[in-house]
Amino acid sequence: MDLGDKLELLAASARYDASCASSGSSRSGASRDGRPGGIGATSPAGVCHSFTGDGRCVSLLKVLYSNSCRKDCAYCANRASADIPRASFTVDELARLTIGFYRRNYIEGLFLSSGIFADPDIVMERLIEVARVLRERERFYGYIHLKAIPGCGERLLRKAGLYADRLSANIELPTASSLARLAPQKSGEEILAAMRSMGQAEAENREDRRRPPGRRPPPRFAPAGQSTQLVVGASSDDDWTILRLAGALYGRLGLRRVYYSAFVPVSSDPRLPRVATPPLVREHRLYQADWLLRFYGFKPEEILPEGETDLSSDIDPKMAWALAHPEFFPVDLDRADYGELLRVPGIGVVGAGRIVSTRRSGHVRPEDLQRMGIALKRARGFLASGGRPLDSLGLEEARAARPAAAGGPDWAHRLAAAGIGGPGGGSPGRRGARRSAEAPRGQREFSFV
Repeated sequence: MDLGDKLELLAASARYDASCASSGSSRSGASRDGRPGGIGATSPAGVCHSFTGDGRCVSLLKVLYSNSCRKDCAYCANRASADIPRASFTVDELARLTIGFYRRNYIEGLFLSSGIFADPDIVMERLIEVARVLRERERFYGYIHLKAIPGCGERLLRKAGLYADRLSANIELPTASSLARLAPQKSGEEILAAMRSMGQAEAENREDRRRPPGRRPPPRFAPAGQSTQLVVGASSDDDWTILRLAGALYGRLGLRRVYYSAFVPVSSDPRLPRVATPPLVREHRLYQADWLLRFYGFKPEEILPEGETDLSSDIDPKMAWALAHPEFFPVDLDRADYGELLRVPGIGVVGAGRIVSTRRSGHVRPEDLQRMGIALKRARGFLASGGRPLDSLGLEEARAARPAAAGGPDWAHRLAAAGIGGPGGGSPGRRGARRSAEAPRGQREFSFV
C-alpha cells in the first residue's frame, strides 16, 4: 500500500475521535448531485480543527498510526472483528507527512492516535518516537497531541509529556458495567490509572519549574494538559452519570477537557442500541452543561437536581436552572458579584467580566449591555437595575410558565411571548426523565479513591 492510500485509510479511521473536532457532518463535493468535481469533504478528511486558549483555530493532521487493533469494542469502527482494510505508518512516513503538510501551510500540528496493535508499551513507544523525531530531527515546534495508551508504563507517559503539547486517554463509557459489556478487553481502572500518572507528572513538573532563579527550569510537561472522550448513546447510562464522571475528572484528576461524541452505529452488534441518527442534540446539551462545570461554577447536582437523570432536549441547562430557581432573580446589575452574574442566562464569562469592570468607574446602564456582548433578549427577564426589574413581565411570565412544564407547548409559547427564548434556549417543554428511587446516585460509577 502506497503512502497516499495509507493516509486516506488512516485519516478516515481517526474521524470518530472527537477529542479535537465536532461530529455529525457528512457533506462532500460529490454527494449533492452524484457528479464528481466538487471541492472538499468533511467525513474522511485528515485535517481537523482545534482552538487555542486565545481563540485561534489551529488545523491539525488527524490520523492513526495503525488501525490494527487487538481489542474488540462493540462501538468502534476499528475493532478487531471488523472486516476492514488494515494499515500502519512507519515513524519516518508520519514525520515526512507532517513536515510536508506543514511546509505547504495545510496544517499547524499533529493529532496522533492508534489502534492497540501490540503490547501497550510498544504502541506508546511508536507514538513517542514520532513526536521525538519531529521535535529533535525536524525541529518542529508546532502543536502535537498524542494518545496515551492505557496499560503502558508510567515512564513512557512521562516521556510522552515532554514531547507532546497535550495527552489524552479516552475512557469512552461512563461506568465500569457499560465498559465491561461493550468493551470487555478495556479496563476503566487502567485508564484512570494512566490519567492519575499524567496528572501527577504535571503537578511535579509545575513544582520543579518553581525552583529559584538562576537554575534552568525543566521542559514543561504537556503544557495543554490532558483530555478524554465519552461516547454518548452507546450505552444506557444517563446524563447524570456522565456529568458526575466529568465533574470528578475535572475536580480530582485535573483534566482540561472532556469531549462528548454522539454514538454513530458502525456495526449490527446486538449489544448496541438501534438508532436512526446520532444523538447530536444530547451531545450538544452535554457540551453546554460541561461549559457550566468548567467556567460558570456549577456543580453536577445543580445542573441535574435530585430525581432527574437526563438533560432536557428542549432547553439549555443554564436556562433550565434559572427557571427552576426564581428566588435567585432578578439579579441587580449594580450589586451582583461576578459569580451571581454568571448564573444569568445570556451573560457569559466575558460579559460578566465587562459588567464588573464597568462598575468600577460608574453605573451600568441597561442600554450598555448589548455593546458588552450580553444576549439581552435572554437576560432581561432575570436582571434588575437600580432596584427595578428590567423586564418584570418577562420574569413573571417565566415563573408562571414553569408549573406548566408537563404541558409542553404552553410553556414554550409563554417563553416565546416573554421574549426570553432565543438561540440555544429552545422551549423547556420536557424536563429530564426522573431517576428511579431504587438506583442511588453513583452506585455504578468508577471509583476515584
